Amino acid sequence: MLGSPALTNKFYVPGEHRADGVKDLFNTIAGRYDLINDLQSFGLHRYWKRRLLQLAAGRSGEKALDLCCGTGDVTFALARQGLAATGLDFSQEMLAVAFRQLSAQKAGNTAGAVAFLRGDAQEIPFPDASFDVVTISYGLRNLADMTRGLGEMLRVTRRGGRVLVLDFGKPDNAVWRAIYFGYLRYFVPVLGRIFCGDPETHAYILESLVHYAAQQGVAVKMRELGYTDVRIINLMGGIMSINYGRKP
Repeated sequence: MLGSPALTNKFYVPGEHRADGVKDLFNTIAGRYDLINDLQSFGLHRYWKRRLLQLAAGRSGEKALDLCCGTGDVTFALARQGLAATGLDFSQEMLAVAFRQLSAQKAGNTAGAVAFLRGDAQEIPFPDASFDVVTISYGLRNLADMTRGLGEMLRVTRRGGRVLVLDFGKPDNAVWRAIYFGYLRYFVPVLGRIFCGDPETHAYILESLVHYAAQQGVAVKMRELGYTDVRIINLMGGIMSINYGRKP
């Protein structure tokens, strides 16, 4: 049965050691991460991230934190909107790619106010109420404790600030979900084998999604934590989703 708990993946380590598996995964795929994102989404991840940025409604002079920033594409986009953008990730290899891109942009005098920092999204190294916008793209699903992560995001957000979560979703329509899960099960791991030498690097996506609360569960938790104006924006019938909330 699709989505069965019987799925196993060496990068998915339940419990307190979850971060170790995730770190190994992203250190392994960092060099091909952007390429495979384009291939597995047929380039659509760029549209989904633009939608995230539209909803963030960043204004010049505001401060933004992009958690689990990876190679920094959303961080750089926030800076292009005029925000002072900080990207945070715990994978040194992913950050190495981000720093190379930052150096290239500085050489071309195209970089805005961008900084990258190594750190844990469950222990954000900033004081309360530090940012107007907090984003996390394809990262909440990978945290050992989603509640803790969402709580930290709310803590560092200023009053009236916006928090946005972009991630894989679980469509309500059973047929569409089966097609989508089949794609993740059978096609996406082939990309992992071709480009990373290991199909489990991308079979991980389905494994992690099976155990993830997805858009509905994230919305419930945001409300429980005290977020206001909580919304779900489904993309492509819910195979991707953006959870939106504000700090009262």
